[in-house]
Amino acid sequence: MPLLATIGRVLFVVLFVFSGASKLFDIASTTQAITDKVALPAMLLPYTAQLEAAVGMPTAQILAILTGAVEVLGGLFIALNIGTRFFALLLVVFVAATIFYFHDFWDMTGAERINNMIHALKNLSLIGGLLLLAAYPRPIAMEQERYTGV
Repeated sequence: MPLLATIGRVLFVVLFVFSGASKLFDIASTTQAITDKVALPAMLLPYTAQLEAAVGMPTAQILAILTGAVEVLGGLFIALNIGTRFFALLLVVFVAATIFYFHDFWDMTGAERINNMIHALKNLSLIGGLLLLAAYPRPIAMEQERYTGV
């Protein structure tokens, strides 16, 4: 059973690792997508201006790098069963933000609405899987061995 759990864990995170790597390899497109879709609250603007001055890049580009890194690192750490609960919950927040900002089907019509609703539902399913990983970060069979000594 632990072998199946390991295979399932690795297959589950392939989407995150691939998506994050794609974002990191094409920072310009990722930055543009964030610029087009994400509006930061006005109260954060003084802080983002300071951050931009400190690192020398626009906030959208910083967010693009951070987004790719969260997906790749979160996926790899979950696959390796290191900090699974933390990274699963981090990815829950990330995926929920993705639904809100990038798959906002409630503001769309026609085919675009259906397509984004499907993506939102897929992401909702991913959140379900991530919550299961957060609830049971180790395969159940391994937990039973730990408590029974079997």
